[in-house]
Amino acid sequence: MQTTYMAKPHQITRQWQIIDAAGRPLGRVATEAARLLRGKHKAIYTPHLDTGDHVIVLNAAKVVLTGKKLEQKIYYRHSGYPGGLKMTSYATIMAKNPEKAVYRAVKGMLPHNRLGRAMLKKLRVYRGAGHPHEAQKPLLWEGPETNREGGLGS
Repeated sequence: MQTTYMAKPHQITRQWQIIDAAGRPLGRVATEAARLLRGKHKAIYTPHLDTGDHVIVLNAAKVVLTGKKLEQKIYYRHSGYPGGLKMTSYATIMAKNPEKAVYRAVKGMLPHNRLGRAMLKKLRVYRGAGHPHEAQKPLLWEGPETNREGGLGS
């Protein structure tokens, strides 16, 4: 009988990955970041462990929202008190704090428990092209290798 492989905590190695968000849709950037944070790109992926890498998202101010989302999409938060609903359009968020838009998009794609919170601590989002993590020797993430003629691996 063959058993399912489960990674042990001492087998997990973490790298630093850079995602350049300039000119790319917000959702595409967020899904790549969430995939790297979870560790789904690794052969040792285990659902109940944090096997992912550290992710640096650069150029958050240059991320695009497709269609009319910039004017129509609204970010909601509630204080917990009656009448405490606060609404902010994404046009305002992208003008004032674009890092928050990317951060929230990635947060929504991770597990909503203590494991997801641990994964989210490995995410760094920066407005421009600079970052203070050169000492970690981050690698530029190009995405999954695709064959342009026929999809993945054909």
